[in-house]
Amino acid sequence: MLTLFMNWQKKRAEKQSGQTMEERLNAIRAGILGSNDGILTVVGVVFSVAAATSDRLVIVLAGLSDLLACALSMGSGEFAAVSSQSDSEKVAETLERARLKEAFGEQVETVQAFYTDRGVSPETAKAIACELLAEKPLETVLSVKYDMQLGHYVSPMSAAFASTFSAALGGALPLIALLVFPVEYQYVAAILATVVASALTGLLSAVFSQGMIGRAVWRNIWVGLVTIAIHYGIGLLF
Repeated sequence: MLTLFMNWQKKRAEKQSGQTMEERLNAIRAGILGSNDGILTVVGVVFSVAAATSDRLVIVLAGLSDLLACALSMGSGEFAAVSSQSDSEKVAETLERARLKEAFGEQVETVQAFYTDRGVSPETAKAIACELLAEKPLETVLSVKYDMQLGHYVSPMSAAFASTFSAALGGALPLIALLVFPVEYQYVAAILATVVASALTGLLSAVFSQGMIGRAVWRNIWVGLVTIAIHYGIGLLF
């Protein structure tokens, strides 16, 4: 069993080391979006229903139903969206493969123009284009035209799994707080859980995107609290 686990870890590490930055960020982006949506939708439903009724069972069932719906919705949405992107990348590869056979001269001009626009002299740019297209024609064209790497496509399954799992996990935090704490403290606990979960999501998004951590954390907390206030206000209308 240990040997099988070690082999699996080795293959996983090898696969990740061969991934492009876009492939890695694809799952990270989906996970962060899923987490944020899971937190906000669940806490929104919980406080909307709580404002309208004090029946704890009804509140929990509403939150749980929304948690499942949100997780599945986020996962299926990511799968559909990223599948379209992956299909477009494969279509571009097929199209450029045909163009290399039918209009090789135009491809040379395209690559030459790419380097000329970046300050390389026309003579040197043409020499670079000819050499690159002689050695790696399809790789070169895809890189120049689409900023793509041959054989590397974003994964719909990775995005769907990351989004579904993170949405379920993010939404579960305020719901668990609601269940674990006594009735008199359940809503305070749910608010605190929302703040913590939103802060963690903001922190991770800033770290992975190399953004401003403090701003990202406070922005997420503020959005979470505003979401609670809005939904609670809506619930009071009924």
